[in-house]
Amino acid sequence: MPDKINPIRDTDAKARDLARGLIAGARFGALAALDPATGAPVVTRIAVGLDPAGHPLTLVSELSHHTRALEADARCSLLLGEPGPKGDPLTHPRITLQATAAFTRHGTPDYAVLRDHYLQTHPKAQLYIDFTDFHFARFQVSGAALNGGFGKAYTLTPADLGLG
Repeated sequence: MPDKINPIRDTDAKARDLARGLIAGARFGALAALDPATGAPVVTRIAVGLDPAGHPLTLVSELSHHTRALEADARCSLLLGEPGPKGDPLTHPRITLQATAAFTRHGTPDYAVLRDHYLQTHPKAQLYIDFTDFHFARFQVSGAALNGGFGKAYTLTPADLGLG
């Protein structure tokens, strides 16, 4: 039996640039967290932005299931990248981030800084960003899997993403 060929390519500058672009350009993504009652994965669509240092973050309500899940177990995964208007959706680039969520609570000085920064790219959040049940969840990325299109798979580190 022949040896299996490793489908993961060596990470190069082009892969790093693509990954960083997917993160920087994301305005929403799919968040996977663990249900605190069952331990089963739950996935939801969230708005995504970046903090001033370039780390992904989102604005979440205490009322949402995914917020309670992240409060119980901060480990999560975030899928970013959307299919283009034409072609097979699976040929378009996307990145999966493995991360840990860290909360910045409403009413703290750090929240005010993130609030102003977030509203620059998410102006519609003005409608609810000041509700006291909303907090920021910043994603501390520990690794990533980049699918740059058919046959273009890479494993990236936080340093590859400019987050190290």
